[in-house]
Amino acid sequence: MTRARLLVCLALAGLAAPVRGQEAAWKAGVARAVITPNTDVWLAGYGTKRPPDGKLHDLWMKALALEDHTGDRAVLITSDFQGVPKEMSDRVFEQLRVKYKLERRQVMFTFSHNHCGPRLGSDLVDYYPVEAEQEKLVAEYTTLMEARLVAMVGEALGRLAPAALATGRGTATFAVNRRNNREADVPALLAKGEPLKGPVDHAVPVLTVTGADGKLAAVLFGYACHPTTLSFNKWCGDYPGFAQLAVEKAHPGATAMFVNTCGGDQNPLPRRSVELCEKYGHMLAAAVEDVLKTPLKPVAPGLKTAFEYVDLPYERVVTREDLKAAAADANPIKRRWAERLLKQLDAGATFPAAYPYPVHAWRLGRDTLMIGTGAETVVDYALQFKAAYGSDTWVCGYADDMLAYIPSRRVWDEGGYEGGPNLFEYGRPAFRWAGDVEARVTRTVARVVRAVEP
Repeated sequence: MTRARLLVCLALAGLAAPVRGQEAAWKAGVARAVITPNTDVWLAGYGTKRPPDGKLHDLWMKALALEDHTGDRAVLITSDFQGVPKEMSDRVFEQLRVKYKLERRQVMFTFSHNHCGPRLGSDLVDYYPVEAEQEKLVAEYTTLMEARLVAMVGEALGRLAPAALATGRGTATFAVNRRNNREADVPALLAKGEPLKGPVDHAVPVLTVTGADGKLAAVLFGYACHPTTLSFNKWCGDYPGFAQLAVEKAHPGATAMFVNTCGGDQNPLPRRSVELCEKYGHMLAAAVEDVLKTPLKPVAPGLKTAFEYVDLPYERVVTREDLKAAAADANPIKRRWAERLLKQLDAGATFPAAYPYPVHAWRLGRDTLMIGTGAETVVDYALQFKAAYGSDTWVCGYADDMLAYIPSRRVWDEGGYEGGPNLFEYGRPAFRWAGDVEARVTRTVARVVRAVEP
């Protein structure tokens, strides 16, 4: 067998091989940083005061820098944060532009939406009782994370070296559509073998990065599901954290990275125990391992990136009268929201009629398309875009800005938590999006995808 034929066989078998020839046109660099707070910043989410009480494992943010044969670059950031506010990510994007010449289209900042991670800046600001010392700790922690993140991206860029990229796809089945299945009923339905209801996306997309030495440098994988298995006060990455630890244990020296695809209406069920959290993490890691054992598809050289904001209009901007009524509501989140916005009105503020929504498209080679969307996109978006652009398309939610749930038209018509009048939880000056949100997002995705066509 000739040496060239041997390298082809190794690549088809999904085995590590030295980077040669055309594959060497890719360069990749990986870096990581611990984000576990050293102070008593509260845990994010669940709408209450949650002071930390130890940890199960450290929390991380990680960066994968890519450069193609033309010198064009892109950086994907993954993290164990619950949510990143626009004010923070905008400051980071500007620093990356100034320091590393990275334009907005070249950086995607994702967060797993982990509910056992720390508060950041103004994310879900009305969820929490206002305490001066806590606000100070959150501001200091957010500033520290911005600096650490910019330094981490610099490290990843500084480590750019010849690499080979390859993709595959697996399956994990623990995500359940929470809108269509009552949580209390799920264990019995599963025990009986009865099918659960509602749309799901059980795909596990995988991207591997192999260095010139033939060693696995990074494994990026995704899944569409809320990391809400746990609701206690210990630092933990939830099931994505356990999955990344398991993949890294199986591949010493490799960095595992997780993106939440479109899990806005998906939950890990049953839940509420560490044992279940570890179980789901190991199920996801096993799905990744199954992919790594199969022939992976090499990613040809070539990188194109595009980005747009699209304005998502509100159904109706709130009035002073709306806010006065909400300030007397039994819901403490709504009360804090109303009181905060009333102060803004008193100071002369006017509220915008729409919100800028971030949309990315990245094409790696000819066939690997990554779509990145802000905040909590429901599963309909992943299913729609994969039907339109190919089943191997990555449709990532939870990118750049934790602005709100983003319902499809179906979910908006049905209402409920993800589609109804709940924007106040995210601090927006309205109760609900206008009904054309899906149409606006879909048109924008189509434009940015066209911009990266091979």
